[in-house]
Amino acid sequence: MDYFEAEISRFIWETKYRYRNGDQVRDSTLEDSWRRLARALARVDTQRGHWALRFFRNLEDFRFLPGGRILAGAGTEHRVTLFNCFVMGTVEDSMEAIFERLKESALTMQQGGGIGCDFSTLRPAGSRAHHTGTIASGPVSFMRIWDATCATLLSTGSRRGAMMATLRCDHPDIERFVDAKRDPRELRHFNLSVLVSDDFMAAVDQDREWPLVFPEQMLEGDSAEQLLRTWSGESKPLPCRVIRRIRARDLWQKIMRATYDCAEPGVLFIDRINDHNNLYYREQISATNPCGEIPLPPYGACNLGSVNLMRFVIAPFTERADLDWFGIEECAAVGVRMLDNVIDLSHYPLPLQKKQARGSRRVGIGITGLADALIALGLHYDSDAARALAARVMASVRDSAYRTSIDLAAEKGPFPFFERKKYLAGADVCALPEKLRKGIANKGIRNSHLIAIAPTGTISLLANGVSSGVEPVFDFHHRRRVLSEQGDYREFEIVDPVWKLWCERGGDPERLPRAFVSARQLSPRAHLRMEAALQPCVDNAISKTVNVPADYPFADFESLYREAFNLGLKGCTTFRPNAVTEAILSSADEPAVRHCCGIEREGE
Repeated sequence: MDYFEAEISRFIWETKYRYRNGDQVRDSTLEDSWRRLARALARVDTQRGHWALRFFRNLEDFRFLPGGRILAGAGTEHRVTLFNCFVMGTVEDSMEAIFERLKESALTMQQGGGIGCDFSTLRPAGSRAHHTGTIASGPVSFMRIWDATCATLLSTGSRRGAMMATLRCDHPDIERFVDAKRDPRELRHFNLSVLVSDDFMAAVDQDREWPLVFPEQMLEGDSAEQLLRTWSGESKPLPCRVIRRIRARDLWQKIMRATYDCAEPGVLFIDRINDHNNLYYREQISATNPCGEIPLPPYGACNLGSVNLMRFVIAPFTERADLDWFGIEECAAVGVRMLDNVIDLSHYPLPLQKKQARGSRRVGIGITGLADALIALGLHYDSDAARALAARVMASVRDSAYRTSIDLAAEKGPFPFFERKKYLAGADVCALPEKLRKGIANKGIRNSHLIAIAPTGTISLLANGVSSGVEPVFDFHHRRRVLSEQGDYREFEIVDPVWKLWCERGGDPERLPRAFVSARQLSPRAHLRMEAALQPCVDNAISKTVNVPADYPFADFESLYREAFNLGLKGCTTFRPNAVTEAILSSADEPAVRHCCGIEREGE
């Protein structure tokens, strides 16, 4: 059977996921790729034949889309990591430690992993070290070394790098960080995000001064004023020296202006991330993977897969249109076992990454094809009915995933970092249905975290171009330029599958129902409202880009971020067409593909 309906989908399979060993082709068909993956993951289970068949059926016809590294690497003879992204270890403020972390980052990127790094632990530019008296060059200068390393790896033919750099909103160099990418040549391989605290948002609202601080123990001389702060990489509050004070609203406006002009930095509401971390009792998170859907502790890894909702639409475009709810729950359940097995099957670039992954057994089951499914059900993306249905989908996926993980704990044991009483006291675990909480109390749970919504860029294109993640349909017809193995570009016509299905069912392409809405037809707030509807069911996070038109007023733009905070989101990322990003995208020698799920990198 030929599962490919789009030329780009076949191209992606052949160049990214089809298993070849030298000149020898091992996967004759797409089914061979699914069968290879199913058999590899089933080797971890005792009933190998049973689970190999269940896994294959879950993959068949693009029902469940595992992360690209999993599909590309599992069951091959290549010693590769099956994880797309990692957060690196704490960057201690010494030359020896900095370059040790740089080496670890290079080894991770060399094996295809995107990375996240928090640079808040590095002394501000111009400060003297407490012991050596040396003058610090500041965190942004060291980011340039990471950036150059990533570019060097790329030039050697290694996989295209993807990095996330974070910095605290109270770090003395925060203004340099915020404006770093106004120069289109700067930090080309980084995504940047500011770690925004609840206290800072309150200071902005109340128009208070905001202290910029750094741990006293790292600085020379005496300080006139100190504050206690829980600093990055530290489990307990430290005395921090107040370096200077600025108006909170001035800093907020600087962040917003940079984002408006350059599409970066993004914002991570870091207190909310930590308050809603299921492992709050042992982790202090200060970074995410490059796309933001997995906040991770030092050496944490992301292990993702998505339920393709379009495969579960019943009677599309009719009054009987509905979702196969049991099918969605079953797909998520089998997906949890698959991703749990990935943890044991995968190789790891660093031993500490293996220890962290196997200690927490984090996975991230998400969804893709949401926008297409809503259209097939006759629901406008920006409607209460669409948001209610999307929330119901996420609740079903979450409950199925947690139920499966509880049963896996009874079968294989809970994750090693599990502490029953503390885990059950977590904010998101407290919000679970009582039946699931009782199951955790009685049996434990196999995976610390279970839900994340990834951008699913390449795997959604593999699945015949279904709408990616929870994003609206980009456009019903457009062209996509893709880098080939030979280093040149091929251009493909993209036809959205729900539009194609409408036409095949006899619909008039010139008279589309109201539900056929694309991203550019939606207000930025429509994006936020959909994300907010899903967030309560997501224990990791959601990768979502809010598209903003070029002529969108700055005052309205700035209010989007405040609204994101008030809606309970864990972060906010926007994209507004602008001169800086256009300059990057028009570069012929080095296209700007910076996230870990981009088509330039996925599955290489």
